[in-house]
Amino acid sequence: MFSWSDFKEIWVVDFEFYGGAGNPPIPVCYCAYEIYSKKSIKHWLLDSKNLNPQYSTKDNAVFIAYFASAEMGCHIALNWDHPRYIVDLFAEFRNNTNGKDIPSGRNLLGACINYGVGGGDATLKDSMRDRILQGPPFIESEKNQILDYCMKDVDLTKNLFLAMRSSIDIQRALLRGRYMWAVAKMEFNGIPIDTEALDNLKKYWELIKIKLIEKVDAIYGVYEGTTFKLNKFEEFLIKNKIPWEFTSKGHPKTDENFMKDQSKAYPLLKPLQELRFSLSQLKLNDLEIGKDGRNRTLLSPFGAKTGRNLPSSSKFIFGNAVWLRHLIKPFKGHALAYIDYDQQEIGIAAALSNDKNLSQAYSSGDPYINFAIQSGVVPPGATKDSHSDMRELFKTCMLGINYGMHDITFAKRANLSVAKARELYSMHHAVFRTYWNWIQDYMDTGQIAGCVYTKYGWKYHTIGLFKPDKKLNSEEEKKKYKDSLRNTLQNFPMQGNGADILRVAICLCLENGIKVIAPVHDAILIESTIDDIEKDAAKASKIMTIASQHVIKFPLTTDVKIIKYPDRYTDKRGSLMWNSIGEIINVQK
Repeated sequence: MFSWSDFKEIWVVDFEFYGGAGNPPIPVCYCAYEIYSKKSIKHWLLDSKNLNPQYSTKDNAVFIAYFASAEMGCHIALNWDHPRYIVDLFAEFRNNTNGKDIPSGRNLLGACINYGVGGGDATLKDSMRDRILQGPPFIESEKNQILDYCMKDVDLTKNLFLAMRSSIDIQRALLRGRYMWAVAKMEFNGIPIDTEALDNLKKYWELIKIKLIEKVDAIYGVYEGTTFKLNKFEEFLIKNKIPWEFTSKGHPKTDENFMKDQSKAYPLLKPLQELRFSLSQLKLNDLEIGKDGRNRTLLSPFGAKTGRNLPSSSKFIFGNAVWLRHLIKPFKGHALAYIDYDQQEIGIAAALSNDKNLSQAYSSGDPYINFAIQSGVVPPGATKDSHSDMRELFKTCMLGINYGMHDITFAKRANLSVAKARELYSMHHAVFRTYWNWIQDYMDTGQIAGCVYTKYGWKYHTIGLFKPDKKLNSEEEKKKYKDSLRNTLQNFPMQGNGADILRVAICLCLENGIKVIAPVHDAILIESTIDDIEKDAAKASKIMTIASQHVIKFPLTTDVKIIKYPDRYTDKRGSLMWNSIGEIINVQK
């Protein structure tokens, strides 16, 4: 177990750099301050012959920064060793205030305000960052101004550290700091993109949109020209017996989140959902692609309440429309592997609750058909092939419960009577009784204690969780608000611990020579040569299982998909859209 006294040096460091827009950082300068000796350093990097760090990165020193992945990105760009021990004050501030409303914001100045540390100038910060991002040449006076500005950030970070130090759980903080280095590695590596295909998309996009409507709408018949008609969409839903929710004005709901959610339950809707997203929100120029053809953007670690990454949905290839992922393509001689945990949240729920029936369902390899078997609805030995309809029903039930879906909503989604939906939910409660007792106790304790934690210390404040911070006019609004907050708390142990597991897995993979290039919810994307990809994928898969055993003492299994050049990444949910676009482009060439 570590304490602050274990470190002979505590270095507070800040870098300035330019680059971005999909390209790796180019460090301009850095400043540093050592807490015990009070030694300070200002060092210009661009035209300096001394490119070695003048602060310690050894085992007896700890590196302090605010959003340390930026500093670690500069270390990687300079080919410097990364510090063995890192504490990121952003991650610790985010952890200490997770679930709370922070009016000052969660950037460095906001954190300082929250802890009563003054001295920051937001206007100066914006103007100096703008100048640095313009890049060289820098005249001598600008160099001095930039160094002074960088040193002011170090002073702010130092004062923030002194204010926060007593509240930092250093053992867990070092794990989170370790992950910030891993984030920098993934951001630096980037995802290979088929830039020729992307250029064609940009070139023909306006025509593609018109032709896409014609092609995709042939299935649905809900457009008139380029206008989406609600009455025709309602007719389509009725004809295909797809249950739906309506607005207060009696129109079918068509907001992006609802459409996306429904398309998971009814795959027939996926092309239409992708089309509407692509027509209304997709901005191809927002994708951040570097000069080397790689997608690089901020992964925003710890951005979500669960501790997961929260990269920009428009800048990150995996945050965008599903069909756009077909742009991911390994470069010549290389290959990719997409490795994701099998039913991670079910496995975590089984481990945390110690529910033997849920553990059996997970370990069977098909928790959905196993749930049906344990419920006595299908015979022992039933499979996905022999009882596909029943498996799909129990899958919808199990996933719906995982996401906090109520029985009435489940009945609509599964096109069942409310009585039948409640019967299935009752089966889940009966078969997995230990889980339900545990999750209810977890939620009750969390509300009483005012806080819940993951195994590795990611915190979520629940004080005032069920007291709306805005006026809710109707009983329906109050119920929806309360349900959403209840779902957040119910899902937190699975998603929060899942985030812990993935962070450990990524760190271990990178530290063992696996080139991880992206985190994707409960999966990773790795890159290797064609000759080594099977070996590296097998190694990464094993590490991911080991990571789950570290965190929850339960082995989670993984699924591996390998993509070798000249093949591209594919996702069946977006294949129809991608193929349709390809046909349109080929006609134009």
